[in-house]
Amino acid sequence: MKNSHSLLLFVVLVAGLALVPVLGSRALVQDLFMVLCLLVLALNWNMLAGFAGLVSVGQQAFVGIGGYAMFAAVILGGLDPLAGVLIGGVVAMVLSVPVAFFAFRLNGAYFAIGTWAVADIARLGFGQWKALGGGTGTSLPKGAARDMIGADAVKEMLGISAAAATDAMTYWLALALVAVMMLASWLFLRSRMGLGLQAVRDNPVAARSVGVDPLRLKALVFLLTAFGTGICGGLIFIQIGRISPDAAFSLLDWTAFVIFIVVIGGIGTLPGPVIGVLVFYGLEQLLADYGTVYLIVLGCLGIAIMLFARRGLWGAFIERTGFDPLPLGHAAPRPGA
Repeated sequence: MKNSHSLLLFVVLVAGLALVPVLGSRALVQDLFMVLCLLVLALNWNMLAGFAGLVSVGQQAFVGIGGYAMFAAVILGGLDPLAGVLIGGVVAMVLSVPVAFFAFRLNGAYFAIGTWAVADIARLGFGQWKALGGGTGTSLPKGAARDMIGADAVKEMLGISAAAATDAMTYWLALALVAVMMLASWLFLRSRMGLGLQAVRDNPVAARSVGVDPLRLKALVFLLTAFGTGICGGLIFIQIGRISPDAAFSLLDWTAFVIFIVVIGGIGTLPGPVIGVLVFYGLEQLLADYGTVYLIVLGCLGIAIMLFARRGLWGAFIERTGFDPLPLGHAAPRPGA
């Protein structure tokens, strides 16, 4: 019953957010699009670090790879940007295989530093791709985003400009990606494999003793999060319309902020990234006119949470109330049941 109520609330929230391009301003659509993309990245990083125990600081590599693969598909292959987004996810997942082969030989801080090094190598490597602008980057061909599949239908349906229709489409795609990821993550984490993954995170030796293969599970999560992150990267750079190595592989924008969101909300909890991204967006709007004060406040808040609420805001809520509307485990059967 508890799960059905949570699912109903989730559906209502998604339906309400889907109406934003119809009822809200274009500026609001653009802002919420970026919030949704950060949430997608946070859900992926949380699955990787919070549930698989793989603390990566190089996920910006897959954002950049997804973005560049999308640009290559459009500029060099003449494909629709939406096809390019899917290609970006596939390319990111394929390239995550050699990255995993290298990174999985490292543990703890060495794994984190190794993934960071890989991301920087990717940034330098894509900066040599002259067909896509080299170190200065390039822009999407004029009209490529406005002419993508479905844009004309959205333009006619809502009676808006072509640019606003593109924003609405990318917003809906980001919202759909969030919804799919939330549901898929919840189902996966409650499955046999998901429970095994959490067991590996908590005690690898004990998990191995009951037949769980830690390497296989972690590799699966690494590949799937690379795919989701690559798709998100393609979507982000459709909306931006321009790409460069520094923007595509930005540690601050695509990893540091994402880690902050997950830690603040609650690492290793499914609703944690949602809470974290709401706090992040609220602070961004509140302190937008104060320059570096914004980053100082983010840093102080992060330190405070790590000192006084190590499970994040969602974890603190569960500890205080004893109520978890989205439990990931299975309740033990009652005696005699």
